Amino acid sequence: MRQIENVISDRGSKYAVSGGPATCREDVDEFLKSLKKKKKYAKATHNSWAVLLPDGPLKSDDGETGAGNIILKMLEGEGLHSHLVVVTRWYGGKHLGGDRFRHVADACRAYFAQK
Repeated sequence: MRQIENVISDRGSKYAVSGGPATCREDVDEFLKSLKKKKKYAKATHNSWAVLLPDGPLKSDDGETGAGNIILKMLEGEGLHSHLVVVTRWYGGKHLGGDRFRHVADACRAYFAQK
């Protein structure tokens, strides 16, 4: 598992991005279980994720509407298959509006830059 913590901070919200190989739904579930063993990730407001599996894409917004789709589009743009990317957000008390989508994309870019 590769993680970048404190990748973005805006109006009290903090973002992290994590990822690793995943070739099936069971790998995704195991990765998320492992990530959430860390108390701060289990208590995060959102753990949005996406992966391009051999049998099709999977994604979850985890309450951050549209975030999973952004991650999925970023993975497609990178041509990165069988690799799960999770963008975590800890809500800081102020609504970010459309900026939250830019932050999800920027978190993905930071992750891809560290390949």
